[in-house]
Amino acid sequence: MITIGLIGKTNVGKSTFFSAATLVDVEIANRPFVTIEPNIGIAYVKSLCAHVDFHVKCNPKNSICIGDYRFIPVKLVDVAGLIPGAHEGRGLGNKFLDDLRKADVLIHVIDASGSTNEEGVQVSPGSRNPEDDIQFIEDEINEWFISIVEKDWEKFARITDLSGKDIIESLLGKLSGLSINREQIIQTLKESKLENLKLMQWTKEDIRNFGIKLREITKPIVIAANKADISISKKNIEHLKEKYKYVVPTSAEAELALRKASKNGLIEYIPGESNFKIVKELNEKHLKALEYIKNNVLDIYGNTGVQQAINSAIFDALGMIVVYPVEDEKKLTDKNGNVLPDAFLIKKGSNPRDLASIIHSDLAKGFLYAIDVRKRMRIGEDYKLQDRDVVKIISTLAKT
Repeated sequence: MITIGLIGKTNVGKSTFFSAATLVDVEIANRPFVTIEPNIGIAYVKSLCAHVDFHVKCNPKNSICIGDYRFIPVKLVDVAGLIPGAHEGRGLGNKFLDDLRKADVLIHVIDASGSTNEEGVQVSPGSRNPEDDIQFIEDEINEWFISIVEKDWEKFARITDLSGKDIIESLLGKLSGLSINREQIIQTLKESKLENLKLMQWTKEDIRNFGIKLREITKPIVIAANKADISISKKNIEHLKEKYKYVVPTSAEAELALRKASKNGLIEYIPGESNFKIVKELNEKHLKALEYIKNNVLDIYGNTGVQQAINSAIFDALGMIVVYPVEDEKKLTDKNGNVLPDAFLIKKGSNPRDLASIIHSDLAKGFLYAIDVRKRMRIGEDYKLQDRDVVKIISTLAKT
């Protein structure tokens, strides 16, 4: 399962974001270091379900279908808030960074209104530039990566070069604790322009550049610009979008309120949507809260941003797509008759054999070809899977 690390300095709404995304109760308070042990829960990435195209009713097994949307589970880890100097062990820095080792992608929750200082203490809105928070968090994580690469570098480089060991395999072993694969090492070497150098030829600057590029490739960051409902936030968010690749305006408090109201049967609301429907008589307090959310969040941004940040992490930053494997291409079922039972997240550019390997290793070993159910045509190993493809795998060793 894909793991998203939820990061940020203290007191910016990380725990509220986590609760909104998972509906898990965690301690939420207006003070630094509320989160000490990482909160771990299941969030969901949202995609238009394939049942819409085939006009059938699906029976999800590894995911959930609400309305026209398939919600596919991902792991969300909310770790301790960072303060400057975390990579040197200040605050809860060492613990924070260790908790991120297994993350595939990061969502950085910031206070877009600038109402928390660098230590996470509340100040007047506009007192702090949110861009400073983005920079210091990225710097801390980059320095952490660099420190891991630098550790015992001279000895490591000498042994690798003199023994004739494969550089990629050696780096993969050295950095194995960061959940890094061979392809990512190759990409980092290429983009750092180090693929043709012996390790002993690397300068200190080369090592630093490699560490930073490795972080960018293996742990990309999506910025959740939280507290977007505060008036000053809109201008700040517009500025951030001009400079950073993935910026999502977010109101975690609004999303949490909507999801709780939906869970309690007060409203009908699908996460990430631009509206909700009141289905039960509400008191004045609830009505005012919903009116505030509509006027200050939904009408301005089109959504609360929590679901959009999760989607951006998976589909944009990681470049994933959703694919539906079936056993019966005519009925769209598995062997038990479940319609479109599974929705898998797979890297864009993957082929049918890659999908087979995710389902079962035997299926990949005996792979012959696949069937594109939509087009009713045979596809081979050279076919690049498309988002929301429905596929039947034909194998000599097993069936799907």
